[in-house]
Amino acid sequence: MPQQQSLFDTAPAPWEVDDAAEALIATVVIAGGPDGEFDYLAPGELVGAAKSERRLEAGRRVRVPLGRGNRSVVGYCVALETKPSGGRKLKSVASVVDRQSLLSPPMLRLARWMAEYYLCPLGQVLEAIVPAGVRHDAGSRQVVLLAAAPDAAERIAEAKLSAKQAAAMQQLLASATPLTAKQLASLAGCTLAPINELRKKGWIVTSVERQNADRLAPHAAPRQAALELNPDQVAALDTIRGALRATEHRTILVHGVTGSGKTEVYIQAIEEVVRYGRQAILLVPEISLTPQTVGRFRARFDRVAVLHSHLSDIERHEHWRRIARGDVQVVVGARSAIFAPTPHLGLIVLDEEHEATFKQETAPRYHARDVAVRRAADQNVPLVLASATPSLESWRRAKCGEFTLVEMPRRVLNLPMPVVRTIDLRNEAYARGSHGALSRPLVRAMEESLGEGGQVILLLNRRGHSTHIQCPSCGKSMQCPACNLSLTFHRHDNLAVCHYCDYQVPAPTKCPECGNPGIRFSGLGTQKLEAEVRARFPDYPCLRMDTDSMRGRGSHEEALAGFREGRHRILLGTQMIAKGLDFPNVTLVGVVNADTALHFPDFRAAERTFQLVTQVAGRTGRGPKGGRVLVQTLSPDAAAIVAAVQHDLQAFARQELPTRESMGYPPFGAMARLVTRGPEEQTSLALADELARLLRELGEPCSPPIRILGPTAAPIAKLRGDFRFHIQLFSPQGELLRNTIRRATQGLKPPDHYAWIVDIDPLDMM
Repeated sequence: MPQQQSLFDTAPAPWEVDDAAEALIATVVIAGGPDGEFDYLAPGELVGAAKSERRLEAGRRVRVPLGRGNRSVVGYCVALETKPSGGRKLKSVASVVDRQSLLSPPMLRLARWMAEYYLCPLGQVLEAIVPAGVRHDAGSRQVVLLAAAPDAAERIAEAKLSAKQAAAMQQLLASATPLTAKQLASLAGCTLAPINELRKKGWIVTSVERQNADRLAPHAAPRQAALELNPDQVAALDTIRGALRATEHRTILVHGVTGSGKTEVYIQAIEEVVRYGRQAILLVPEISLTPQTVGRFRARFDRVAVLHSHLSDIERHEHWRRIARGDVQVVVGARSAIFAPTPHLGLIVLDEEHEATFKQETAPRYHARDVAVRRAADQNVPLVLASATPSLESWRRAKCGEFTLVEMPRRVLNLPMPVVRTIDLRNEAYARGSHGALSRPLVRAMEESLGEGGQVILLLNRRGHSTHIQCPSCGKSMQCPACNLSLTFHRHDNLAVCHYCDYQVPAPTKCPECGNPGIRFSGLGTQKLEAEVRARFPDYPCLRMDTDSMRGRGSHEEALAGFREGRHRILLGTQMIAKGLDFPNVTLVGVVNADTALHFPDFRAAERTFQLVTQVAGRTGRGPKGGRVLVQTLSPDAAAIVAAVQHDLQAFARQELPTRESMGYPPFGAMARLVTRGPEEQTSLALADELARLLRELGEPCSPPIRILGPTAAPIAKLRGDFRFHIQLFSPQGELLRNTIRRATQGLKPPDHYAWIVDIDPLDMM
């Protein structure tokens, strides 16, 4: 924990206290201000405030004077305890900002752990835990509240009040809480005139406060009964119930093939939690927050809160308050829902636990899975991790006995797994006669499935129309000036776009370098695939789903509803269509290019390819018509693709884990990545060199020594105008690694306009 500091001036001021005896001290963290924790005196009038809305306690924000100029700033009170002041001349807390605590003791403990583990200032972690809409009191408004004057009860018997005035006073005296003028008029059956007269005569005193109005409309859904479970589901549910009934923390990894009924298992587990009067948190990838997923929970539970990125600040604030009051039984949300302020937490579930979207890519760079493990252990509740393709980190922890492993190897109703076949694009027989992205076998399979009344899903994890724009005459390719990456041609808007910084220019009609009009647009994106599909299958409605076509609010839900209802026969898109979708009429899945991520400069490239192909293959064969999968690839012998074709996680793990172990990569050791960035290449490199020097001085003498790679240019060497260099660190001991980084970077100040970041347990190596 950071060493506490005190803010004091050289000469005492009237508001300062010089007392070496014990005092009630509030420890305050200034979000966005100087790092560290600061002690302030806790004034008695704030600690003993009669009204809970203004009482000083840990978890609320406070206004305090900062520095020699006593600048008024807002910070978080993270502790309130009686301890020796040590003769320090402490300043006092000026006021309390929040009407209720924003952070419970368990959440404060979690915040401290995150700050320590992810090497991030505590104030920054607290700002991530408490939503902006809550901090800004979004949706609240100032109201004038009326209360009876202190002597009103004594005077009313002898007072000469009109009947309406007397009725108003009786209602106000009987009320346990202050009322608005409108509320009082309604209760007394009068207009505002008698009330205003009472205010003028001093019978009523007023106060101004902020109040929230619940704006969330209740969601009515037809109720559904629990489904009958098969033996695999019963075994999985019994394991979870065992942990629930023992009231103990246990992390349970449910490895179930696609379509094995994992969702029904943890819905029934959550039903048991709700019967105990407790709450559950279900984390899903953002792209899985579909009406299909949410609808299943609203059909089984009365009070469900759904948290996602498209909520307004007002909506998020209102959900937060409902959760904190205990009015919500189940919280369904994406990554940040792990911070839901549930006062009666009983269970946490992570669906699709392998998903990279559970990792936050800006500070604090936390992984929701690891935060969930910590929160569940701290609050002594079970944690369920579920996936058909669990991360190798979770898989190994389960195999080592750290997690409880539950296998669900069969689909519900004993439906067979789909037959998966690769199409080797190196084979000229497949390529001959194929003039686009779709090989002849895939086209023929689509014709058969569509002709039999089935639906088709095509996966291509590349946006846009063409991924490369180049002049065939001089060789000039169009690149983003801020990122030095190839621009992607978007035909619908006739734009050349950078997918990293959103730089856009009109698509060229001739080479900007030599003027040659024969500019070439090459490479394959979803827009180009859509055009080819529409040309080949004009009689079958086609739907494209990617971040370009799904920009409007509700567009994702509307598109999936149209596909489910059969209004679209062909669905094509990026990875957002690869998981979490259940369409029984899909009889064919085609992976247009399984190699898009296989050869990235990232040790997890094979794992991601295996997960993506396996997940999209699981979208078919969920109905009585059965299904099949065709995977187009230039690398049919790659271990990841061979294992995915066979739906065999264990085979992939046996192939991949020894390589990871030999290199000391996760899960066989801890890893961290440091990145420097700035506008001048040499200065950014010099900063990276200095960081590497400090790290080597401290890390190489360690036992075992910390392995340090770099600095070297990042795979994306220039991004948004900044030159980037990175350093990778590996150690069998995570705590040793973090302590070394903390010591090496302590007090290191980069030049103006330059920065360095540290990413513990990184997923993105680009």
